[in-house]
Amino acid sequence: MSGLAFTASTELSDYAEKLIRGRHATRAFRSEAVPDDTMRAIFSLAGAAPSNSNAQPWRVEVVSGTKRERLAGALRAAHAEQRTSADFPYSEGMYAAVHQERRAAFGADLYGALGIGPDDHAARAAYDAESLRFYGAPHAAFLFVTGDGGPRLAADVGAYLQTLLLAMAAYGVASCPQGLLSFYADTVRNELDVTEGRLLVGVSFGYADESAPVNRVTAGRAALEATTAFHA
Repeated sequence: MSGLAFTASTELSDYAEKLIRGRHATRAFRSEAVPDDTMRAIFSLAGAAPSNSNAQPWRVEVVSGTKRERLAGALRAAHAEQRTSADFPYSEGMYAAVHQERRAAFGADLYGALGIGPDDHAARAAYDAESLRFYGAPHAAFLFVTGDGGPRLAADVGAYLQTLLLAMAAYGVASCPQGLLSFYADTVRNELDVTEGRLLVGVSFGYADESAPVNRVTAGRAALEATTAFHA
């Protein structure tokens, strides 16, 4: 490898390290909107995500402004009335013991930063409800799986999601993928007049409120050996 090529490769890998490891979920946003041209550039770049046979089985609905306000109100109403309508089943039982340990550790850090005690279930529930306002983000994107909406196609939309999050980070836009938003799929469909696909996840995005303690919470990662085996 030539010196120039090596330098370029090193610079690219260094940038990738900073981009991927520096991206994190943001849970407090400023009200400042992302410019339209920046949004279009981000979602255009996310469209380069890989998919099986290039099927691109995603449909993305982006909300801002008054539509966002109306949807937030509808989501909070559905939550208060327990009108859940998840397209993809959810159960605490789907997590293995090691998953639960990781979730508990992160939850302790998150709620600790918010000043919510481990046994303050009312405060935790109130924070969950407030998250349906998109943590104050001025925008939200909803990712639908089209076709038969099965797990193989959902995996492709998962690849799109990660590409979208990294594209946002590259453009200096903060984000938070929120599973709770997908628990009210019918509400989202009704408010946005969506007739195609199954809702996989919602993503709140905008510019981070850097002064918020919750945005300084970092999530630990499992050791490489705990998740990956190399065969030769």
